[in-house]
Amino acid sequence: MSLPEMIIVSSSNITSIGYDEQNQQVYVRFQNGSLYVYKGVPAHEYLNLLEAPSQGSYLNRSYKNVYPYERIE
Repeated sequence: MSLPEMIIVSSSNITSIGYDEQNQQVYVRFQNGSLYVYKGVPAHEYLNLLEAPSQGSYLNRSYKNVYPYERIE
């Protein structure tokens, strides 16, 4: 499995975020090392996550019960 380019973010619980535009998948690497993929995420919603003042809060609020996700690492 090859990951998209991961952008390092300044967050207390997320280390990096990446986006596979072709498949509309957001990859999120957490501080504990786990990696999750969120599926069916439109590009504008990925940008909203990247630009959020708190990526962790935004992820909880706008992704958790909206997009299907799974832990892949």
